[in-house]
Amino acid sequence: MSTTEDWENRVTALWAALDSHEEADFRARIEALADELPKDDPVGLFERACANDSTGLPDKAEPLYRAALKSGLSGYRRRRALIQLASTLRNLGRAEESVELLTAERGRPDADESVATLDDALDAFLALALVDTGREKEAAGLALAALAKHLPRYNRSLGYYATHL
Repeated sequence: MSTTEDWENRVTALWAALDSHEEADFRARIEALADELPKDDPVGLFERACANDSTGLPDKAEPLYRAALKSGLSGYRRRRALIQLASTLRNLGRAEESVELLTAERGRPDADESVATLDDALDAFLALALVDTGREKEAAGLALAALAKHLPRYNRSLGYYATHL
């Protein structure tokens, strides 16, 4: 990927200021940054997808997420793109497709350890998609299992109950 530290810092700063921009202005600013990269750069495609998704345009975000993934997006951003694509699909009324995508991603080995930091987020979005497909009990178990790892006590008990829902 052809991003530089300066480019990454500018993208990060823009995202931190998301709420201080009008939606169209924010998308235009992300577009301008993405235009600094080669046309089919997966990072640029991903940032465009995120900007559209975060400003209420999921129908425009979906093909950009798919293009970013197809273009070789990797590591932490790849995992984010899969989670965000699945969330977008759920929001577009395609919860079954969301479940399939997130289920396939669960437990996928990755050399980048930062990807694992998104495991609970993946499970949370999978739980939402499961609810939308009528699998509420499975969703509750998944969400409780993710939560159990973060509690100061009762981790073992809650984990046990979650797997037996």
